[in-house]
Amino acid sequence: MIISAEKTAITIHTLLYILQKIGGEGDYHKVFKILYFADQKHLAKYGSPITIDRYIAMKNGPVPSLAYDILKALRLDGPLSGSHDEFIPYFQSVNNHTVKALKAPDLDYLSESEIQCLDESIKAFRALSFSARTNKSHDRAYENTVRNGAMNELDIASAGGAKEGMIAYIKERMENETASFE
Repeated sequence: MIISAEKTAITIHTLLYILQKIGGEGDYHKVFKILYFADQKHLAKYGSPITIDRYIAMKNGPVPSLAYDILKALRLDGPLSGSHDEFIPYFQSVNNHTVKALKAPDLDYLSESEIQCLDESIKAFRALSFSARTNKSHDRAYENTVRNGAMNELDIASAGGAKEGMIAYIKERMENETASFE
């Protein structure tokens, strides 16, 4: 599995930021739902996600694929388990579904707008119960996706309240990112 170093670094420092703001440690579900709603908010407001991660519609709501693979690697599980040593300076696996931050995030990886969306998401979702976070994350984007399938970025933005013009902008950005020239 080939993942860009930049995408990995952005994901690591975004996870560290969330963990720092919720007390240094958190269960995967809480961290992933905070991240999902921050990404959703940033998409709807600014036309781009924070982490550039792909969300998978799992049983208990959207799960960011790369973030999950990084955290699973801490317990020598999943497709990035061979990269375990790359992640242990940043995180400690407390148990199978809880992670502890070992470093402060490098804020050079996050813009002001991304930090704002993360802070709003943390404030809104950190105190919610597992079932409340799950129910809230079962939005239109989640419901439009087959279980264990990749969620559509346009659906995520729409579920986050993106206006028609922003949806058109995101669609064009996505087309430009996948365009190939001969």
